[in-house]
Amino acid sequence: MNGSGQWCDRDGGVQMKYCITFVFGISLSLLLGAASVLAAHTDQAYHLHPESAKAVHETEHDVDRAWEIYHRAALGGTIASPALQAEIEQHLHEARTLVTQAQEAAERGNRRQVKRLVGEIKIHTSQAIEGSKEQKK
Repeated sequence: MNGSGQWCDRDGGVQMKYCITFVFGISLSLLLGAASVLAAHTDQAYHLHPESAKAVHETEHDVDRAWEIYHRAALGGTIASPALQAEIEQHLHEARTLVTQAQEAAERGNRRQVKRLVGEIKIHTSQAIEGSKEQKK
């Protein structure tokens, strides 16, 4: 902004070039931001196999919740032993790997595989949660 309260130099000088670049940059940022929001909405709302996608999405939340419970226990120093901590982490990592496989199966429309993988993920998350709640003695 120059001293007269104008953002751009009306004479087309150097300030005008900076102004055009600035306006272009802002416009591009807004456009890309809107495109990413719309793409995320499209992926969720118009998935080819919505039932499978919903099951995988819910399972992802379960895995995130299990990680949160584990982190609280680990930070609080209440996990029963280092061996149990390693076992919990293994369950959580395996659950994350299976979530990726379940997402791929959902995209292919393989309901049977999604159901099997979701079941395996639930086993890993429940074991991680149970282990995280086991107190030191």
